[in-house]
Amino acid sequence: MKPLLSMLLYVGMLFGTEGQEVYEKKCASCHQGYIPMSKIKENFQEHNNTLLKLTAPTLNQLSYRLKQRIGEPKGDNDIHRMEVAAFVGEYVLHPDREKSLCLDDVMQHFQTMPSLQGKVTEEELEAVSAYIYDFEKESAEEDGVQYEGFEQALQQAKKAHKIIMIKAMTKDCHFCRKMEREVLVEKEVVDLLEKDFIPLTIDISTTGLPLGLKTELTPSFIFIDENAKVLLNIPGSWNKTDFLEILKEAKRKQR
Repeated sequence: MKPLLSMLLYVGMLFGTEGQEVYEKKCASCHQGYIPMSKIKENFQEHNNTLLKLTAPTLNQLSYRLKQRIGEPKGDNDIHRMEVAAFVGEYVLHPDREKSLCLDDVMQHFQTMPSLQGKVTEEELEAVSAYIYDFEKESAEEDGVQYEGFEQALQQAKKAHKIIMIKAMTKDCHFCRKMEREVLVEKEVVDLLEKDFIPLTIDISTTGLPLGLKTELTPSFIFIDENAKVLLNIPGSWNKTDFLEILKEAKRKQR
């Protein structure tokens, strides 16, 4: 078993290396590598793309969007990888603006990519798809943007007139992981969070909550407006329908 395991690990590492080479040779001229998601949002929401002047999604944007929007993120990982690989292969050979994974206000800054038909092999497509899927520096968590701290999130909330959503969790919290896998990846939830909220994850086993807040239940979702006023403090794990209602209630209380 050990020689077989070593061989599989070697093949996986080799495939990842080949994928990076394909990306650097055929994708990197348009798709920049890692840029923090907070900086990307600032670029589009506050500077109309004049800050970064992106011509295509960054590598971490691609990784996040593909895993969020293609196939069944909550299902079998191997099947999900195949679904993503199939989408990447089809899109690269037959680009279609209607199939873009970008938000409309972001996509307006990009041109539809040219087809790479005849310029890339099936093996290269598989390799670069795997590389994008496993991109190790992606900054977008399943539940949204990770900010360095509450003060930074509060400054961003004031600029964008958004609500901070603190997700209080611990690393060994089963129901935190359950919500991340089953609810916080849902398209309606992701869209609403991106539109009206600034998510901030805090591991309460290592970091205290801001504003003197306390909670012993995880996950807990605490909604705070741009003036540092607590709008809602909701403990528990929720299904998609109920969590969407919680988000909408927080938005109503902001007004």
